[in-house]
Amino acid sequence: MTAQIGYAAMSEQFHPTELVDLCRAAEAAGFTGTMAADHFQPWVPAQGHAPFVWNLLTAVGAATTTDLGPGVTCPSFKMHPAMVAQASATLAAMYPGRHWLGLGSGEALNEHVVGGYWPEAPDRLRRMWEAVEIIRKLFSGKEVKHRGEFFTLEKTRLWTLDEAPPIYIATAGPITAKRTGREVDGIITPGATLEKVGGILDRFAEGAREAGKDPDAMPKILQLHLSWAPTHEEAVANAMTEWPNGGMKFPKGDIRSPYDFEQMARLVRPEDFEGRMLVSADPDAHRAEIQRFVDAGFTHVYLHNVGRNQREWIDVFSREVLPALVR
Repeated sequence: MTAQIGYAAMSEQFHPTELVDLCRAAEAAGFTGTMAADHFQPWVPAQGHAPFVWNLLTAVGAATTTDLGPGVTCPSFKMHPAMVAQASATLAAMYPGRHWLGLGSGEALNEHVVGGYWPEAPDRLRRMWEAVEIIRKLFSGKEVKHRGEFFTLEKTRLWTLDEAPPIYIATAGPITAKRTGREVDGIITPGATLEKVGGILDRFAEGAREAGKDPDAMPKILQLHLSWAPTHEEAVANAMTEWPNGGMKFPKGDIRSPYDFEQMARLVRPEDFEGRMLVSADPDAHRAEIQRFVDAGFTHVYLHNVGRNQREWIDVFSREVLPALVR
């Protein structure tokens, strides 16, 4: 499977109409596909935006011709899984063969806004897997119902469903990776060390084989954050100002406010990005970083340049990085 290099549309940073234009520009420059962030709030106030991902993807679908999906939606707290299933099925009906559904267990930053108890990570995962069960039932096209530990679904069906989109689970944990291989169609994981992502892909493949599937034929998706600018100083400044959360070396799933992240960002130093996100003015350094993950077996890599310099970055990478990748 030839690796596809897509564009990560970060709705935390840009107005939705600007993002649609950027997605169109990225596709015209050779990026294949869009992964759009699903956020109710930005990580830090300076990022400034958080549009509804399903409205954004609908507009991106009309402006582009390649694949598109949310990276990632939590089907557990602020949205019932039935609503996620309906939104996804509608997008798939509007853009046949292009839409995929990325799901995750959620972060307090986005999900706590509806109130209620915020559970520990194991309970969040159990909620996610039950939500996946409901979504898959609805994607069958049949009239279904559900009464489980966390969710109830009265007898109903999806009335607009042409073809069920594939379901991918976002995880950086080996146990969830194995279950992902068994139960859904593909995996999404964030950038990390090659040793860590290699272990995740191995467990994913193990689960897939247990279910009688061929892991080599299944999508393996990476979201890769980076900071490129014409000078190293600008690249560092962009990382520090626009994406300080990338340098925070601790779990972020329980933090509820962008303003709390803002206070924590005061502790981030440029060296904190080392080993977590490449910060460089050298396009070839970024090419080599992307190539490492392509060689590790990822079939789709969605790139997020953390600065506001999106059009300049798209132009440079389309000329100096994408053509040089061996896929």
